[in-house]
Amino acid sequence: MDTRILGVAQMQWVDRQAMAVGISGEVLMAAAGQAVARAVADRITASQRVWIAAGPGNNGGDGLAAARLLHADGVPVQVSLLGTIAKLHGEAKVHAKQALDAGVHIESVTGNGDLDRARRQAGRADIIVDSLFGTGLSRPLDGLPAAMAELINASGRPVLSVDVPSGIGGDDGAVDGPAVEARWTLPIAACKWVQWLGRGRECSGTILEPADIGITGDILDRAADAVPGPACEARLIDTGLIRRAFPSRPRTAHKKHFGHVWILGGSRGYTGAPRMAAMGAFAVGAGLVSIACPDDVYPVIATASLEVMVHPHQQAPWQQADVLVAGPGWGADCADRLKAVLDAGMPLVLDADALNALARDAGLAVRLRSRKAPVVLTPHPGEAARLLDSDSAVVQRNRLAAALALAERYGCWVVLKGADSLIASPERRVWLCPFGSPRLAVAGTGDVLSGMIGGLIARKQTFDPAVPAAVALHAMAGEAGGWYRAGQLPDRVFTLIERGIF
Repeated sequence: MDTRILGVAQMQWVDRQAMAVGISGEVLMAAAGQAVARAVADRITASQRVWIAAGPGNNGGDGLAAARLLHADGVPVQVSLLGTIAKLHGEAKVHAKQALDAGVHIESVTGNGDLDRARRQAGRADIIVDSLFGTGLSRPLDGLPAAMAELINASGRPVLSVDVPSGIGGDDGAVDGPAVEARWTLPIAACKWVQWLGRGRECSGTILEPADIGITGDILDRAADAVPGPACEARLIDTGLIRRAFPSRPRTAHKKHFGHVWILGGSRGYTGAPRMAAMGAFAVGAGLVSIACPDDVYPVIATASLEVMVHPHQQAPWQQADVLVAGPGWGADCADRLKAVLDAGMPLVLDADALNALARDAGLAVRLRSRKAPVVLTPHPGEAARLLDSDSAVVQRNRLAAALALAERYGCWVVLKGADSLIASPERRVWLCPFGSPRLAVAGTGDVLSGMIGGLIARKQTFDPAVPAAVALHAMAGEAGGWYRAGQLPDRVFTLIERGIF
């Protein structure tokens, strides 16, 4: 699977480069049409009807190319075209004429009187192909285009959108008008940010593997350098990346080969958080895990932690750690402890109360930015908003911008948790996690994740792949059934690793 994620301008550059090296627009559109036809054929049975809503541009041309191929295979297919064939341009006009010559029934939609026919076609279809508008949409849908999107949604039929659901524009997934609500979206050549962000994610449904239309990986790779985009490089996390984070253990290995993680956390009422972080670290194979906690909760945490070494904070030799995970259950009064942690020289994962302390104290932020050893911040949207002096609604409207802003402001790696978690590096590289489940919306799962990140870093893994691999593996475990408490999640993580299910 191609894992690149491109912005609108980057994809436009890719199309131009492909044609510059001799791949004609007509060939690219034919390949896209073939991919659309194949995706449709995989989702229908013999004699089921297909209705294609085609727009006046290249996205509509992809749908028209697919219509000809489906018709040639005996699939009952009809097309409603916004506008007329005479007003089409370039490759879209070529493929429209080819479809018409092959016997495809194409009806023009040029006024409100044509909408009733289109509505009847949608109602008789078993599947609808939305190829009205692609990534180049620069303004909200209105007039006939808006009406077409609305009748598609009102049909109740399953919808396959070509590249992006029509009505979604830009890179941030914002929707200011009607937009098609697809069951599936087929990216063309590569995934686009618009499919994964904001309302665009909701409208995209299941995002299929990007269609290979003959554009080389070299061109796709160069797009990020050639054209400014939301990130300097962006990818979906795939199973290959996770595998890189788990090389085979040497036969002569012992526990110190796999690092010592120290969890600094816990307070009255929050004794479970550091223990769950510790079990997350063990689940990914850390060799040693210790907890440093306040004196008043030491007996509770120590008694409940058989595998973990537990020390009162004042007596804990946490400076010997390979990685520190600070914050789980730490409580509000942790600023002094966080100062000491920030002054230490080992890699650091900051979670929960450590993030809130950082947001409250500008001096801590200065200490953080001056660190030489790398740091990972793991905020949920509320914590991210506090760190950015913003609010969670703003963060959620453009999660990518928020993750990159945090990485830049604090000079850290950032894991912005939530559906389709985002990882951003200080160099503006971004990974998106396509795995996950609403099951993870339960207290304690974030503590497990912070421990997993620390555990993989402690195993002498570089932050790439350790951080994105931990996020993805945590999300995959969340998808698995048979658990309902965060304390059960580390066992699911280990099961995935043991069975190699990634």
